[in-house]
Amino acid sequence: MTEDLARYREWIGRKRVDEDVVTPFPPRALAATFDTPDDAPGAGDPLPPAWHWLFFLDTTRASKLSTDGLPGRGDFLPPVPLPRRMWAGNRLTFHEAPLRIGDPMRRETEIAAVEPKSGSSGTMVFITTRARIHGPAGLAIEEEYDMVLREAARPDETQRVPDRAPAKADISRTVDPDPVLLFRFSALTFNPHRIHYDQPYATTAEGYPALVVHGPLMGLLQVELARRARPDRRMRSFALRARSPVFAGRPFDVQGRHEADGSLSTWIRDPDGGQAQTGVATYF
Repeated sequence: MTEDLARYREWIGRKRVDEDVVTPFPPRALAATFDTPDDAPGAGDPLPPAWHWLFFLDTTRASKLSTDGLPGRGDFLPPVPLPRRMWAGNRLTFHEAPLRIGDPMRRETEIAAVEPKSGSSGTMVFITTRARIHGPAGLAIEEEYDMVLREAARPDETQRVPDRAPAKADISRTVDPDPVLLFRFSALTFNPHRIHYDQPYATTAEGYPALVVHGPLMGLLQVELARRARPDRRMRSFALRARSPVFAGRPFDVQGRHEADGSLSTWIRDPDGGQAQTGVATYF
């Protein structure tokens, strides 16, 4: 891994450009999936924060997918020979000109960092990408996305016990991550990662106790909690960090706390009271 590091870092600065249109069906389908009480945004309405994750979806041909269902590496992403890939977090900045339903969009993405780390769970490589998304009114969103590549699961591997979630929350929502929710979110984001829908694969090949709840799914639930907590304010930024996985079949809580500086701290409280994911929202 050390010998290959210089070669992997050659991918830093690699860029690609994608185009898409904010069509109305994906937001309508996400609102139905989240079972929200209000109507989905319609033509001309602002796209809610982070809902651009429903667009610019990867359409790698089926013949080029890896065993885990995800696209192979070596094109845009460096060919790091570690089989497990996980979402680690996002940092989002929303500008004054929001995307709206019906808008054409352009996304410019580049590899910003490739960093190896070693720990009790073995060798890992963190890859950070940086994106700028433009709509008709100019720059709308800047985003950094972290993923981690890990070694194959070991037979004796155990899940790390997360820190305890805060004891008190100002707002809270309970979510039941049943297989239907996971399937619908996978379909909406065209996410073929088998850990979210193929239980035999998730439990045998990757060593998880059950299907894994998508990190971005929990991230969007945190963003939605923050958006609805301040309906009078537009969101300026949101930072998300994954702490530990959450699994299907056991309800978890999406919680938040108002801070003195006007921001909102959010977290995912897992069924055992652990802090599985954290976030911070700021507002204009």
